[in-house]
Amino acid sequence: MSELRVQQLTVGPLEENCWLLADPASRRAVLVDPGDEADRLLAAVDASGCVLDAIWLTHCHFDHVGGIAGVVRARPVPIHRHIADTPFYEAAADNAARWGIRLDNPPPATHDVMEGGSMQLGEHRFDIWHVPGHAPGHVAFVGHGLCISGDVLFAGSIGRTDLPLCDPRAMQTSLLRLATLPPETRVLPGHGVTTTIGQELASNPFLRGAARPIGA
Repeated sequence: MSELRVQQLTVGPLEENCWLLADPASRRAVLVDPGDEADRLLAAVDASGCVLDAIWLTHCHFDHVGGIAGVVRARPVPIHRHIADTPFYEAAADNAARWGIRLDNPPPATHDVMEGGSMQLGEHRFDIWHVPGHAPGHVAFVGHGLCISGDVLFAGSIGRTDLPLCDPRAMQTSLLRLATLPPETRVLPGHGVTTTIGQELASNPFLRGAARPIGA
């Protein structure tokens, strides 16, 4: 199988991680959670030598979707998200404004993702895991030794469960599920540095069960 190239692009005032996945063999690429700085993200795609194929979203909080409008104006590609996060997606600009952040609302999503489905980039397939808790439509993309975890799991911590539509008990279930991944699985989070499932089982109290999400 061809090599998959992964690039971390930390963008916006909330320092959100957009992940660029590029497959040189097919010359196709995807952006996962383009949260801001659309011009910078497109420049990274161009530098990869690949053509942007799609946008994949782990969830639809404004800091993960704020760059979509700019990206799609330049490259009209499909947008994939879980339908349960539609309220966040459609109100992204209003939600950002409450934090004093201005962004353009993203255009309508074109495809729904769901538990048991998969996403394809060239020969590379990623399974879709529905992992709600931080957001009702939160998903992780799992494959090729990677878990693109969004805001469910961070290095040493987890996503908030005290925001609108959070579900602490669902978050606990999602964390227990992620803990079943092989220890060597590399975690690509929505904020902060990369880690592995093994590292988090050894050091993250939420993943090893020593602590529970707020409200669980």
